[in-house]
Amino acid sequence: MRKDLKRQAILDAALAEFLEHGYVGAGMDRVAARAGASKVTVYAHFADKRSLFEAVFTRAITDAERAGAPFVAALAETDDLTRDLRMFAREHIATVTRPHLVQLRRMLIGEAGRFPELARAWHRAAPERGHATLAGVVARLSERGLLRAPDPLLAAQHLNYLILSIPLDEAMFAVREAHDDAELHRWADEAVGVFLAAYGV
Repeated sequence: MRKDLKRQAILDAALAEFLEHGYVGAGMDRVAARAGASKVTVYAHFADKRSLFEAVFTRAITDAERAGAPFVAALAETDDLTRDLRMFAREHIATVTRPHLVQLRRMLIGEAGRFPELARAWHRAAPERGHATLAGVVARLSERGLLRAPDPLLAAQHLNYLILSIPLDEAMFAVREAHDDAELHRWADEAVGVFLAAYGV
């Protein structure tokens, strides 16, 4: 338990360090200081800066998936498709546009040329896995006669990007400091409306 707490403290410190200094500028000594740990302890958990960077991203993805899991699970057996799609869309848009996740995404894109494998690993762990999970839900809804989606994976991809494209694009380029809940809810609800117009029965 104590070891797990120390690992989490190091990851918290590393997240703050990467967000403040970027990958190249981040220092393992400062991570150790932020975490209240020795460099020996940091290296006992993470072999190098790259593995620490990967762990920070992995935790961010896992936390985001955990936040959305109940809403995804509710969709498969929904008794009100429009309502539950909107609930999922609103949670999804709020999670993905969290400032630290947007900053991490920017950082990873900036480092993709230096670390193409890390960028590919993130894509497999986040968008690809998320689309696969959502495709299973779309397939189940099609079986139940609630959707008409001969290609569930493509339908899941359409839903994801209908929800995220406008606010995430604005967030990535810092068009605005932040979006309020009313704006996010409007985008989420309109995305669901377009999705159902294409795939509803």
